[in-house]
Amino acid sequence: MKDLREVEHSVEVTAETLYEAIATALAALQQDNWVGEIGQGFTMVTVVVQQPPVKHEVKMKDFVSWLGRQGRSPAEVILKQKLEKILGKVNNTGRDRKG
Repeated sequence: MKDLREVEHSVEVTAETLYEAIATALAALQQDNWVGEIGQGFTMVTVVVQQPPVKHEVKMKDFVSWLGRQGRSPAEVILKQKLEKILGKVNNTGRDRKG
């Protein structure tokens, strides 16, 4: 994904779901001093699954919107709580995530 300065960043993560991969990558990237602010609107996040190879592209606004909605099933509620916990670690760094 690109930060607001148009610098592209990538990170390898291990995750069980697409959105867990995004949350884990955001948490890792936002703790890195080399990474600028990540936009929350139309910034595109590209996820490439290694085994088997699969590529997903998700607009940050769609990820943030999904995360903010109530879970439809107990499994989705648990997943969202897990992702909020992952992202909560980022919020404690004091970095502003607007954009």
